[in-house]
Amino acid sequence: MLRRVLVAAAGFALLSSAALAQDTVKIGLILPMTGQQASTGKQIDGAVKLYQAVNGTTVAGKKVEVILKDDTGVADIAKRLAQELVVNDKVSILAGFGLTPIALAVAPIATQAKVPEVVMAAGTSSITEASPFVVRTSFTLAQSSVPMAEWAVKNGIKKVVTLVTDFGPGIDAEKSFGDKFKADGGTILENLRVPLRNPDFSPFLQKAADAKPDAMFVFVPSGAGAQFVKQFVERGLDKSGIKLIATGDVTDDDQLNGMGDVVIGVINTHNYSAAHDSPANKAYVEAFKKANGGLRPNFMSVGGYDGMHLIYEALKKTGGATDGSKLVEAMKGLAWESPRGPISIDPETRDIIQNIYVRKVDKLNGELYNVEFATIPNVKDPVKASKK
Repeated sequence: MLRRVLVAAAGFALLSSAALAQDTVKIGLILPMTGQQASTGKQIDGAVKLYQAVNGTTVAGKKVEVILKDDTGVADIAKRLAQELVVNDKVSILAGFGLTPIALAVAPIATQAKVPEVVMAAGTSSITEASPFVVRTSFTLAQSSVPMAEWAVKNGIKKVVTLVTDFGPGIDAEKSFGDKFKADGGTILENLRVPLRNPDFSPFLQKAADAKPDAMFVFVPSGAGAQFVKQFVERGLDKSGIKLIATGDVTDDDQLNGMGDVVIGVINTHNYSAAHDSPANKAYVEAFKKANGGLRPNFMSVGGYDGMHLIYEALKKTGGATDGSKLVEAMKGLAWESPRGPISIDPETRDIIQNIYVRKVDKLNGELYNVEFATIPNVKDPVKASKK
């Protein structure tokens, strides 16, 4: 009798666990929580937690469970973690990806497992072409670089040295800025590329100073801006008459206050500023700070927040079904009001369409912010657009 009860109980437990598994959608969140890109991981993780705090952990009758893994910023580790998440944890969605090499390393796994890969950070244009299961909620570097080139020419800048980090998004930034700047009549004096790992900007800054450009166009990934600005000042370039123009990664909200007044006046182009003047953003900044010990949200955080929104809305459209192909189809064409402004997912490329803002670093209420003064609406990725 006792044996029959135990067997029945065990069977009930197995059924219960199976039912629980069917009623749970697992998201494998792969981020650099330690290492050189740890600020990116911290921002996105904070935003993902905030989204669930605001919107709940249940959607379309399914419980949404996020499993966070630290890739330390290393592609091989990210690939192994993605395999484990798919095989062992049975995740329905992979998300995060703080750097391009990591997003690209995981793309074949997404394809093989037919699991959506939601890119919340990495910005190289080609990432969405690496797998039909990649969908991006962050940005591409070309989206910011082309408007920066247009602004530079219109404002009397004729000769530029470019300085970028030597990996996918940096090369995209260099090429897209340079092509547009030259097409509009400007001259690129020199293209400088700095190593991604343990960068020392000093020798490259000296080369830039020796070339005597009107301006330097700069891209460095999120988290590296403070080090760049420090060495820019140490080399005396802030007093040389060379203007600093950049993508917004350089004047990252996460580090901006620590850079000091030397960056006041820097013109940059990007998709998000914590000073963006909208009710949605004011509410977002307030909630993010409250949930993260006063930390100011940056552009990486909104990539994470909007990535979660994309996943939730796709699950609503599929009625909670987690078939990867159906989820990706549900994601295509989705549009909503983000803290950064109106955004949508291009149904053809699975890339984000968003406003790009021209901003100037200024002091507001004693703090440094990227203050928007012009808007280029509904910008598609220029690299893919040029292929058409």
